[in-house]
Amino acid sequence: MQYFPINIRCSDATIIVVGGGEDVVAKIRLLLKTEARIAVFAPKADPAIAAWHDEGRLHHYPRQLAPQDLAAKDLAPKNYSNTRLAYISGADSSIRDQAIHMLDKHNILYCVIDDLPRSRFITPAIVDRDPVTIAIGTEGTAPVLVRRIKAMIEQNLSPHTGILAAVSGQFRQYVAHFSGRFRRQFWGQIFDHIAPSVLASADDHIAGRLNAAMHTHLKTVKASSNAPPPPHLDQPDLPNNNPLEPIALEPVALEPIAFVSAGPGDPDLLTVKARTYLDQAEVILHDRLVPPAILELARREAVMIEVGKTGYGASTPQEDIHALLIKHGASGANVVRLKSGDAGIFGRLDEECSACRNAGLSVVVIPGITAAAAAAANMKVSLTRRGRNSEWRLLTARDMKGFVDHQWQDLATSGAVSAIYMGLKAIPFLQGRLLMHGGDPALPITLASQVSQPQQRFVTTRLGHLADDSVKAQLTGPVVIMLGLHPDPSLENQAHLAHRAKQGSIGKQRISA
Repeated sequence: MQYFPINIRCSDATIIVVGGGEDVVAKIRLLLKTEARIAVFAPKADPAIAAWHDEGRLHHYPRQLAPQDLAAKDLAPKNYSNTRLAYISGADSSIRDQAIHMLDKHNILYCVIDDLPRSRFITPAIVDRDPVTIAIGTEGTAPVLVRRIKAMIEQNLSPHTGILAAVSGQFRQYVAHFSGRFRRQFWGQIFDHIAPSVLASADDHIAGRLNAAMHTHLKTVKASSNAPPPPHLDQPDLPNNNPLEPIALEPVALEPIAFVSAGPGDPDLLTVKARTYLDQAEVILHDRLVPPAILELARREAVMIEVGKTGYGASTPQEDIHALLIKHGASGANVVRLKSGDAGIFGRLDEECSACRNAGLSVVVIPGITAAAAAAANMKVSLTRRGRNSEWRLLTARDMKGFVDHQWQDLATSGAVSAIYMGLKAIPFLQGRLLMHGGDPALPITLASQVSQPQQRFVTTRLGHLADDSVKAQLTGPVVIMLGLHPDPSLENQAHLAHRAKQGSIGKQRISA
């Protein structure tokens, strides 16, 4: 990001506006929604600015900004010295440049209207449901797109969202003394079940109805903690004596540790349930292979702990992973163990689940798309096909003891399609075993690297050339060896692919998004 989105407190600050034309009026109209003191410096001002001055909503100085203004203590009846931001009209370049020079000397951030290169900050489009605000920006690259996104949010966000936030903020004191888990469960029920029905009523008593709903709901909760009972709340009168149906919470229990499948790497291939668990996670223990694009979907406050393993390299001991799962799970945090691919395929899932259960912690497993399935999809071929193969095998090339021995003769001659994981460094071993046990040198093989990610590569080869071609390809990312499969010919130079093994040259490498 070139611009970091933040919220700046305006209640104790001055915002200066240099210029009085139409270009600044729209910005001032937005600034008037804040509690900032607004000082406008312009010899001539738009009638709207003059009217706001007369109403006492801003102070207009009919002159240019001067250096002493930025240090003055008495620019207006209130202290205007705490200048935090400034907006500058670009209508007059000399006035603009003088203002920029003065503001730079005092390290005051400024926005030159419609002049991105000269600006120190930019103002996003804002969806206003005070105190809820949503800022949308494209760093000045696509303002029309911003307007489209703003319109979509405006259409889908209840106009009463601000009321919900304000009432919730006032009510927080009544649940503050309960445990964090209790509070999360309470507010989850409020926002997911109770508030939507109240907001849908769209009458003139929404704030009172929300407060009454929270009051009733809290009183019906049976917390398992030893927290003191909630203080008395005055329940407001509701129109027509219309009571709200309470939703009772179960006694608070530890959340299960969620073993979430991250898929092969493309965030779009995450399941909806996986995204939900990521969004709720407070602690995430993730594999090294989970890409940043997926980790960024988690909440900002989540604790990220890499517990990766590297073939023939540094790895987190399995016992340490178990200890971390138990430590954070027992603390009451929402814990996600984020595993690349499908959590149940060569991911030591059983061991980690058993460690959690032995410590008295429950678990839940969220399945996902394994790399072999994603590779076949991107190769535009099926993993099974009538008349070709009636089974599909998932194999690993190595385990904790080293290279794995399989039923090589059956694997080499059965015609089955197989996906071999963690096999890049075992390729000479695999090739030798398969050829030794009768494997056809012309057997099609595809090396699928970094499947579904921008760096995805498919290296097509044949069993007889497997080791040589893998060396020439210089693959570095995680690789799945697709035994018995080539990509659909439409994805490659068909003639080159069809005669690849006979030519003896390296298979064509393809990069796709």
